[in-house]
Amino acid sequence: MARSIVALALLGSASAYVAPVPKSAATSLAAGKADLAALCAENPSPLGNFEGIWDPLGCADMDFWGLGNEATIGYLRHAEIKHGRVAMAGFLGFLAGSTPLVSGEHLIQPYKGYVAGCTPQEQWANIPLIGKLQILVLVGMLESYGEGAGSPAGYVHYTQGGKPGFFPSIKGKGGFAGGSCLFDLYDPFGILPEQTEAEKKKGLFAEINNGRLAMIGLFSVLAESAVPGSNPQYAIFDIKIPESSVDIMGSVFPQLTNEFAVKAWPVLAICGFLQQYNKRKTV
Repeated sequence: MARSIVALALLGSASAYVAPVPKSAATSLAAGKADLAALCAENPSPLGNFEGIWDPLGCADMDFWGLGNEATIGYLRHAEIKHGRVAMAGFLGFLAGSTPLVSGEHLIQPYKGYVAGCTPQEQWANIPLIGKLQILVLVGMLESYGEGAGSPAGYVHYTQGGKPGFFPSIKGKGGFAGGSCLFDLYDPFGILPEQTEAEKKKGLFAEINNGRLAMIGLFSVLAESAVPGSNPQYAIFDIKIPESSVDIMGSVFPQLTNEFAVKAWPVLAICGFLQQYNKRKTV
């Protein structure tokens, strides 16, 4: 197990240590296709021979929801950064969930009905419904605030010229008596030194690249876990990925009507509708 963790970490886990762009960053990616091409030139492909924008579906020329092409590019850039961050957390989460420290016996059970020795997918499946809903509510709150809910000072939406990847401060927000959130997501203790604009730009490119790697890494371990042998690189390096037949997408697609999906989907649908409605009002 130790060898597997080290090898997987070398494959992609270092990406999770790249910090999000702080709110003082001046780099803006919500711009036209020409600016997008310039950004691609500044952040070249590791392959070396590839030039220009990698856009096989032509999304950089599209107009989503009638927002305009520049707003669409801003939306796509923000989506890539956000999915990269989630993948970095998910990849490290999978690694952590595969270790005895997390999946083994505990003096105090993390939740009612906890079962030791389970794979990361089984650990999620074993969480009681109320626990899953708490996780989704927290994620939904962070997502809504990241979209400008509460009109945080200085916030500009990424489809309206704001910075894709920017997340406003949440310290002191929510709840009563000064707010329930005690820390910000980035630099929660305020101990990191100020960065120059060049350092911020370099850090942003590093985060984008590491996020892309983490998305590939997360899908590879999930695929190998569900279909052993589907990713031959693990066999080459003698890495054993925990096998699991858990339907991890069952809580996402409504046609996979498990108990959690049936109860959670209406809540997610309402939240998504309200979020899109708020976007259209502010455009």
